[in-house]
Amino acid sequence: MGKQSISVLAVDDEESFLSLLQTILEPEGYDVQTARDGVEAINLLQSKSFDLALLDVKMPRVDGVEVLKYVKDRFLDLPVIMLTGVGDLKVAVECMKLGASNYLSKPYSTDELLTVIDSALERRRLVIENKALKSELARHAVSSHMIGNSPKFLGVLAVAHKVAPTDSAVLIQGSSGTGKELVASFLHRNSLRNSQPFMALNCASIPETLIESELFGHEKGAFTDAHTAKQGLVEIANGGTLFLDEIGEVSLMIQPKLLRFLQTGEYRRVGGNKVLKSDVRVISATNKDLRAEVATGRFREDLLYRINVITLQIPALRDRKDDIPLLVEYFLKNKIRSRNSIRIDPKALDVLQKYYWPGNVRELENVIERAAILCRDSVIQPDDLALPLGTHGMLEVPAAADGKGPQIGSAVSIREIEKSHIDGVLRNVNWNKNMAARILGISLKTLYTKIQQYNLTKE
Repeated sequence: MGKQSISVLAVDDEESFLSLLQTILEPEGYDVQTARDGVEAINLLQSKSFDLALLDVKMPRVDGVEVLKYVKDRFLDLPVIMLTGVGDLKVAVECMKLGASNYLSKPYSTDELLTVIDSALERRRLVIENKALKSELARHAVSSHMIGNSPKFLGVLAVAHKVAPTDSAVLIQGSSGTGKELVASFLHRNSLRNSQPFMALNCASIPETLIESELFGHEKGAFTDAHTAKQGLVEIANGGTLFLDEIGEVSLMIQPKLLRFLQTGEYRRVGGNKVLKSDVRVISATNKDLRAEVATGRFREDLLYRINVITLQIPALRDRKDDIPLLVEYFLKNKIRSRNSIRIDPKALDVLQKYYWPGNVRELENVIERAAILCRDSVIQPDDLALPLGTHGMLEVPAAADGKGPQIGSAVSIREIEKSHIDGVLRNVNWNKNMAARILGISLKTLYTKIQQYNLTKE
């Protein structure tokens, strides 16, 4: 962030000190706004975003300590430097306990002021980076490698290379488990924003009522559990990339607010009136046909146009089976922790290449992880593969409860194939729903919905 883009609020009831601050900071490139008392300062804070505040302790009407409390209650990462008199050391210590970044005793030198400001801004930058890192760790680990050399996969990679350095919105389409988040991460790492945060939100895993808060943040008291103010992902990701996974799950209530943000970069926290701005590149992903969603009225057409400047269609694993040996090798070398080197028997690899892989790469990784744990003599055999097949090596979905599951390519609906496959996976893992959800590449909530939808039972 250049100094010319750093906005400083200077608050002091003495005109001479405000003029001094402006004389020192504006030639350094800082944008300085001034206020002569606490009330004026709070009004400015409500109408404009600041990167740093300099507060005099003793002011009429509302003093600096009260303004500090107001800032720390609502503006979270805004660093505050208190300006104190020589005899105000006790007050300065109290302010530090309340969250002030530092304090300066009047009179102070120019070098001292600039040093304290640089330190406060650097601490703010580290806090924001730490939030981004925590978000990265909270998500499932995403490999930094793109594994595969099949023509379809290389075609997607070539387009991704071209679009990565731009700021264009990208929509990544593909079935669950194909690696859409991996592609989004690849786009960010190869973009001009790669030194800034990459924040991800799975729109399917967050309750509808909380998505707006996750995206845009909320003010203290905005709803029952809002005990403190909270930054949203668009605020933390400022300057970087925001990845919206399963964007087709965003409700019609939130879609207009998301559209407005994409159009203007402006947003409001839940329960707040202050208009904030953030500059993020938005990458979206979905396993749904969003045009069909538009046709049924479940997704806004103008929002689709806004997120769909560039489309990347990720091929299903069954359409890039030549990549299976490479993926297996990568998982065994980089994902499996074992004293001994794990190998895979050619017959087992042949079974993997004949299987349909409805759960795509995520299902393959889970199957390999389980097989590596249970195999004997550090060699994965066909019997170690927990695949929902009637006979290993047959390209088919699992048999239904009556033993007559539909064959791939036969005249049956996708609905029947999905029902049969989910039923087969559940039976194969003895109705361990957590394991079944991982194999299928869907959330546990989605699995319960499917079980109810298809009236599946354990008996």
